[in-house]
Amino acid sequence: MIKFTLFTPAYNRAYILPKLYESLRKQTSKDFEWIIVDDGSTDDTKVVYEGFKQDFFPIRYIKQPNAGKHIAVNKGVELARGKWFFIIDSDDQLPADSIEKLEREEQTIDSENVGVICGMKHYFNGERIGGNLPFDRIDCTALDFRYKYRIKGDVAEVIRTSVMKEFPFPQYAGERFCPEALLFNRIAQKYLTHYFNECTYLCEYLPDGLSARITKVRMNSWHGTCLCYAEMGNAPVPIDIKLRAWINFWRFYACKPKHITASDLSVPFYAKLLKPIGFMLHLKDIRS
Repeated sequence: MIKFTLFTPAYNRAYILPKLYESLRKQTSKDFEWIIVDDGSTDDTKVVYEGFKQDFFPIRYIKQPNAGKHIAVNKGVELARGKWFFIIDSDDQLPADSIEKLEREEQTIDSENVGVICGMKHYFNGERIGGNLPFDRIDCTALDFRYKYRIKGDVAEVIRTSVMKEFPFPQYAGERFCPEALLFNRIAQKYLTHYFNECTYLCEYLPDGLSARITKVRMNSWHGTCLCYAEMGNAPVPIDIKLRAWINFWRFYACKPKHITASDLSVPFYAKLLKPIGFMLHLKDIRS
């Protein structure tokens, strides 16, 4: 069995995919496959893929109509042959020893309750995203990592493929976005994450990436966005996080077409009192 499935969703990233490919070629361990799901690109992404040599590790390319990263992830999980599933965005890279580090850390896990192995994300200049950390290793839920230990910054989750199959992204007609936090928060309700304070992922945030236009993206995908905030508001997190989640819930719920009902969104009474604040933020979004 292949140890890792490296998965990359790509939309019009032919210009930068070769850099990721080269970083994978340089891995000191080659116990992985690479799956690329082309999310309806109109550039030369397929041509670039066809130029990749498969002498080093198996590569598979699948093209789908433009549907969004979360649906591409679901497709990647369906096809994955690896024990662990590692999402690597098309504009990012891995340090040469990333897979080797993950193999080493897997050997320290002695429980099926650990569903995720998680190294750290760094900028290309070597700085950790979110700053320095006060630990070497820790096993806890993703919610405790963020809200009990108050650790900031993006991290590089590598999830058991069986767990990914257990928690597929929900799909809503016409929506091309669903927050990845929804997946990680659901996993946190059942599984621990093994965090280790070493770099396994290199990234920058490009102007044409999701992060640069996230508010508009969320407005256009209100259902998945609101589901994420509703589940966060109902999760075992500090009260300030709950309140912020419910304000953002109403902020994007205001984007819901009037003729659509959403029975999967459970809202407690106290959260309804925050609706005016969320609506004011919605008006600000519209004017932006």
